[in-house]
Amino acid sequence: MARVTLQTIADRLGVSRATVSYAFSRPDQLSDDLRRRILQVADELGYAGPNAAARSLRLGRAGAVGLLFSETLAYAFADPYALGFFQGLATAAEEAGVGLLILPLPRGEKRPPPVRDAVVDAFCVVSLPDGHPALAEVLARRLPTVVVDEPYVPGHPFLGIDEPAAGAQAARHLVELGHRRVGVAMVGLHDDGRTGWADPGRQRGAVFEAMRGRRSGYEAACVSAGVDWASVPFYELSRNSRAAGREAGHALLGRTPRPTAILTNTDVLALGILDAAADLGLDVPLDLSVVGFSDSAAEEAGLTTIRQAKQEIGAAAGRLLLEPPDEPERLLFPHELIVRASTAPPRP
Repeated sequence: MARVTLQTIADRLGVSRATVSYAFSRPDQLSDDLRRRILQVADELGYAGPNAAARSLRLGRAGAVGLLFSETLAYAFADPYALGFFQGLATAAEEAGVGLLILPLPRGEKRPPPVRDAVVDAFCVVSLPDGHPALAEVLARRLPTVVVDEPYVPGHPFLGIDEPAAGAQAARHLVELGHRRVGVAMVGLHDDGRTGWADPGRQRGAVFEAMRGRRSGYEAACVSAGVDWASVPFYELSRNSRAAGREAGHALLGRTPRPTAILTNTDVLALGILDAAADLGLDVPLDLSVVGFSDSAAEEAGLTTIRQAKQEIGAAAGRLLLEPPDEPERLLFPHELIVRASTAPPRP
């Protein structure tokens, strides 16, 4: 039988998860009739009460979840993907009556990570590079911990997507259209602040696990179509911004022969590539096809991209912290190729 949770009862009654939670923890917030109905359904389903770990989290001395991510606050509140994820996580926390303590870890920052003294009851770790000292500090706290995107930590819940498959799907779309002169612009391979051309060795040595996987998917799909990956121009960026994408676009489109298609690992970079194409008088998609990633800022621009369930991932991360599973789960969410007006077969 599937495990019964607060959400199971909420779905049965057509009320919110927070309402069901109040029946156990804050009965004064509900009418007697509603609380009676909730407890009756809980009894019918064999639900004895909220998970002890979840209750400890809600009623602990902190009443907060620590959110760690490898960027600045300014970036987090401007990036469309990050905003979608935060919204999902914040909604789950709000329904449970706990807060979020945001702990940004800017890339290249040399100060000690602000983890040891953080007054929190659990941690959500988002996109840290391999070997980041903050992760060791988190694990040393022995608090409930969920990891999102990277790195995978055995023994702790993990949420993300199948990165190699998603990358391959994006690249396969281009090669199936007939493109063989493909360029790549990627951010998030390393945290050393470098921008410029990246050879295959530097690509494969990326310290961010998710981007290693996504890049490997690009390579696998291209190689399977007969493209020599060593000849694929690959421009690495240190910042995920439209201006950075424009810079990469000019670098890639200034090569001879010029790429007929460019893969990017964020929609924001892809928008910058479109800007560069416009600067050079190139028609998209007749002269150049462009594919983004995440479907966070793509629809209005007519951008072909890979859609991620950003809000759903955030909400699931919150639920796993508030109701920890008996066994750590590795949840891979679906992704989807969304074809719009920025891709087409190359000119004959």
